[in-house]
Amino acid sequence: MAKYALIFHGGGMAETEEEQAAVMAAWGAWMEGLGGALKDPGNAIGNSSTINADGSVTAGGGANPATGYTLLEADSLDAALALAKDNPILQSGGSIEVAETIEM
Repeated sequence: MAKYALIFHGGGMAETEEEQAAVMAAWGAWMEGLGGALKDPGNAIGNSSTINADGSVTAGGGANPATGYTLLEADSLDAALALAKDNPILQSGGSIEVAETIEM
């Protein structure tokens, strides 16, 4: 089985403590539903900088910066997409980039 990186982009922050608790519960339920496919629950990603090919550094991650990641194991890209489609970030306006990792 291959490993897949789910890279989260965007998504809104819940405003009230009750909304935040509901979002955290939804993330917990999603991760629990992944079972053995979940290899690393990941983390949120904060401020970033980009090192360009010419060695210069620019603030931020571009037009659509990453806001978090998770690592999964799945039989195929389609299977990884199916596991990702119920992630709560999608309900808050975010998106998920799903990419197969390649062992070197």
